[in-house]
Amino acid sequence: MPLKISVTELKKLVDQQASMALMDVRERGEYYNAHIPNSHTVPRPQLERRMPALVTFRGTLIIVYDDDERRASLAAATLKLMGYDNVSVLEGGINRWASEGQPTEWGTYVQRRDFGARVRVEQKVPEMDAKELHDRLGSGEEIVILDTRTPEEHQKSCIPGSRCVPEGELALRIREIADDPEKTVVLHCAGWTRAYLGASALQRMGRKRVYALRNGTMGWLMAGLELEKGSQRIGLPDPSREGLAAAQAFAATIAREDGVQYLDIKELRELMARANQQNVYLIDVRSRGEFVQGHVPGFQWFPGGQAVVLGDDVVILKDATVVFCCDGRVRASVTASWHRQMGFPNVFAVDGGTSAWAAAGHTLEQGFPEVMPFGYSGAMEKVELISPLELSTLTSGPYSPDVIFVDTSQDFSSGHVPGARWMPRGWLEMRIHEMAPLKDSDIIITCSDGINSVLAGATLRGLDYRKVSVLEGGMRAWCDAGLPVEKGLTGILSPPEDVVYTDIDRNWAETIKVLQWEEQMGTRYQAAPTETIR
Repeated sequence: MPLKISVTELKKLVDQQASMALMDVRERGEYYNAHIPNSHTVPRPQLERRMPALVTFRGTLIIVYDDDERRASLAAATLKLMGYDNVSVLEGGINRWASEGQPTEWGTYVQRRDFGARVRVEQKVPEMDAKELHDRLGSGEEIVILDTRTPEEHQKSCIPGSRCVPEGELALRIREIADDPEKTVVLHCAGWTRAYLGASALQRMGRKRVYALRNGTMGWLMAGLELEKGSQRIGLPDPSREGLAAAQAFAATIAREDGVQYLDIKELRELMARANQQNVYLIDVRSRGEFVQGHVPGFQWFPGGQAVVLGDDVVILKDATVVFCCDGRVRASVTASWHRQMGFPNVFAVDGGTSAWAAAGHTLEQGFPEVMPFGYSGAMEKVELISPLELSTLTSGPYSPDVIFVDTSQDFSSGHVPGARWMPRGWLEMRIHEMAPLKDSDIIITCSDGINSVLAGATLRGLDYRKVSVLEGGMRAWCDAGLPVEKGLTGILSPPEDVVYTDIDRNWAETIKVLQWEEQMGTRYQAAPTETIR
């Protein structure tokens, strides 16, 4: 049985700001609706894949919770198998936490969004609403519109005519994109945070005519305007000698003012050797293409703008050592600066980045390292694989097996074996009897790529289901074989709670709710400002 911690004991740790990983192992949508403040969403099916990077020191205090302890207890058992020996389960889960009068909050990346609201208010970032931008463009005014999101988000939908320059790239490339400092520059994201942080950085670089688009793409839609889809304006210019010099000077200034520390290659290697004795996050903030071309082994990719706003996905221990790397100093310093301003105490940038690593005679790793989830090889020994063609033959016969898809509802909706039913792996032990009440049922487990389904298949074998097979290669292999695909949430009786929709995928009510929430975040800084952010 896992160790338990009471609501009172957890509240004491929270009040003391104790060093711990407080993890909500429910589905992401459940976390979004209500969670314990300062906890992090790590859905139970992601533990085997994500935990080695999220918590590098196995002796870290980890507290897991769900709604009623069932999934949290299973998660604690998995963590124990992974070597984490200081794990406790919150008694009664968030249900008891709330019933005993303790606070909850909703949303994702709450503290980081709150920081963005603080920057917006205290830096007095100039704003422009959708109607004004539209009217000024219509009058023929020359305005540089920059989308501070990822290339993927930009291509999905953007303000018409905008160019994709992720927030973490602005300082390095703004001189080439808008060479005249008197040009009007408007930054946008989906809502607030990335555009306002980007505008603040440009202000700090001395730009005067820079604005953040109020409410971003969501505000543009709410003004009755159309977004552009499929933009290919995603290429980034190489910085000129003058542009690089200006960016480096800016990086030096913010590092000095914000307390960013630098690691040389010798110090970096010494720190990396201690990663199993203390929690260390190694993050490469460059573009995807640069990372693939060559990165320092052991670093994970998370581009700078995303690392600031969505960093809860990679950094869940605020007192850990966080190291950012680029190809020199600029992008790593900018990202480290934001984290210092957010209150992270142990933040470093690699001095010289990948260039210094290679110059020191060390090899850069190419591509994305394939890291299989914990327990995968052992699970493979317990399951039988079935090819797409074999499964197609079975499902077309008179006695079709139970085909179960165990990835997210969004993945299921994108395409599944015709007739398959959806059950997220995090609920498998609790709900499998609803779909397969008999232990000798013929069950085929599927997922997107064949990995999660192997772990799920091993779980069912452990529950004494005797006829369990796994679709080899998952839906990727099924589609490659040219077999028919069913799409949509067919056969799902209740609304899924595992996915949080963002940007234009939200419905109108949720969009309004989110924008009002982000607006209200800044009101406390207007009423009672704390120490001003630079």
